[in-house]
Amino acid sequence: MIDRLLAKLRRRDEISAEEEEALRDAVTETAELRADVTFIRRGQRLHQSTLLLSGLMCRYKDLRNGERQVTELHVAGDFADLHSFTLKTLDHELMTLTPCTIGLVPHEKLTRITERFPHLTRVLWFQTNLDAAIHREWEVSLGRRDAAARLAHLFCELQVRLEIVGMAEADGYDLALTQTDLSECVGITPVHVNRSLKLLREDGLAEFRERRVTLLDRAGLERAAEFDPGYLYLEPRLA
Repeated sequence: MIDRLLAKLRRRDEISAEEEEALRDAVTETAELRADVTFIRRGQRLHQSTLLLSGLMCRYKDLRNGERQVTELHVAGDFADLHSFTLKTLDHELMTLTPCTIGLVPHEKLTRITERFPHLTRVLWFQTNLDAAIHREWEVSLGRRDAAARLAHLFCELQVRLEIVGMAEADGYDLALTQTDLSECVGITPVHVNRSLKLLREDGLAEFRERRVTLLDRAGLERAAEFDPGYLYLEPRLA
């Protein structure tokens, strides 16, 4: 059930059999969620954290006029709100983008992990720091990259993150998002997304069709995006 989480953690650190058992024990129940459901609202008091087992979800903030900005995408194996363990309420919403299966981890279980497994605690802490690094890179995209480069960077990032959990091939991956979803990730209109996708395709870099990203020229796409995977901290980091 938590194999993708373990793959993500073990990509960067060692997880002992005892630590693995503690993680498995921490998931007390699972739930199925429909697509396009905001299941955690800002300010809502939280007593558990959400582990994404399958599907795609996002964090977002919106304005009174209904405009939405996605601030991070979550793939299988991600804790979507591990930071709620210390914050207890969030300043943003969590929403499913596709049908999702989630595992629920009560905060009391996380407290026990912090008390009994200091190494595992540091590994989980690293995951929240990784989320912050992803947020910073998205901020650079929103503030400085042009539209095509924003999409190129997002496609490169997801390629790496999905490879880690065994959900991408060398030449691409399934991405069950609409152009409107992409527009809310990269901060441009759906029309501009369409034009930018056409540009990436005509330049022979990437194609997004029938909810699949195909990397036509991965190295070229990374150059166009100025993609440096260093912010994803892929090297083993013995905590």
